[in-house]
Amino acid sequence: MHFVLFDDQLIWKNLLPLTFTRPVSEIRLGILTIKQKWDKYLNSNCSYKCESYLQAKFPLSDHSNACCINSSVLPDKQLVEAILQLSEGDALLKDNLLLAFKGPIESLTEAKILKRINYAGEPFQIKNTWDIFQKNEIAIKQDFELLTNGRTSEPLSKTVTVIGNSQLVFLEKGAKAEACILNTNNGPVYLGGDSEIMEGAVVRGPFALCEHSALKLSTKIYGATTIGPHSKVGGEVNNSVVFGYSNKAHDGFLGNSVVGEWCNLGADTNNSNLKNNYSNVKLYNYQHKKAIDTGLQFCGLIMGDYSKSGINTMFNTGTVVGVACNIYGGGFPPTHLPDFSWGGSEGLENYNLEKLFETTERVYARRGLIFGDTEKNILRAIKSQL
Repeated sequence: MHFVLFDDQLIWKNLLPLTFTRPVSEIRLGILTIKQKWDKYLNSNCSYKCESYLQAKFPLSDHSNACCINSSVLPDKQLVEAILQLSEGDALLKDNLLLAFKGPIESLTEAKILKRINYAGEPFQIKNTWDIFQKNEIAIKQDFELLTNGRTSEPLSKTVTVIGNSQLVFLEKGAKAEACILNTNNGPVYLGGDSEIMEGAVVRGPFALCEHSALKLSTKIYGATTIGPHSKVGGEVNNSVVFGYSNKAHDGFLGNSVVGEWCNLGADTNNSNLKNNYSNVKLYNYQHKKAIDTGLQFCGLIMGDYSKSGINTMFNTGTVVGVACNIYGGGFPPTHLPDFSWGGSEGLENYNLEKLFETTERVYARRGLIFGDTEKNILRAIKSQL
């Protein structure tokens, strides 16, 4: 059977700007992306049903005999068992939420669902951008069990101090840690392949450092935090998720935040995650085209892919930075920085696409990668919608 992860249009819009450049299933939550979780649980290679301009990069394979799964829902044993028991024409629902259905993807729009089955469990779902950091603790713990069960960690250097259960520290092949402190009392610490924690770093789990990423000297990490692959992080980080290929290499605070791919936070970039009056944080929502109440007291920065901040940049509580922004200058920039913005508190201009492409080509080249037409066309499509 082939499995397709389909995007719910309303949820996809709710997760903008993070989903402008990816399907919902490519969001990293815990150690793995949502798709990677489903691939492991199903022992399969799921394909995508997403926005048409994203399909070239995230293809939809043969789906004539498919099981289609809501990409905003994370797998667990109970849900996977329920999905595998579906027959042709069956739909699995929790209240009004469609979790999965058996049949071609067109069945969703053509109303060819023959039988509705109520799911008895409680699905683990993301609906809003802030769910990513808020639910990251549970996701790290689940992924840690999934990835490490029955396996043996690479040896941990004797220079490392572990507070708590050392069995909750797991190093993949090539991972390194020296003269650092790892505290597992609140959750596990996972180091992906060829990752590194440098000397003097202090880490409280749950924490995930994905492959080829590094914590720099004397970094302070509070759980629940995930640093995606090919990233460098320094300074102080609390309950945040960095998707990957992004750097926060110097001092500065990042808290209750989500940072996309190919981002760079300049030296001493800081974000506020708590209002001075301790009231709920409002966050800009693309679907409603205004700031909405998150219901959270702690909420920091949401930053789309390809965005950057200059040195000493200050982001206010509940700031949303769109795709491909270049933010710099003194003072606090607006709490919503539209996609392709260039500037800061003193005003914003439009970020020219060709200049963006030139810079991004250099950034990719530093990683030995090519910024090709597929990525360029995605950015062109995003800009054409604005």
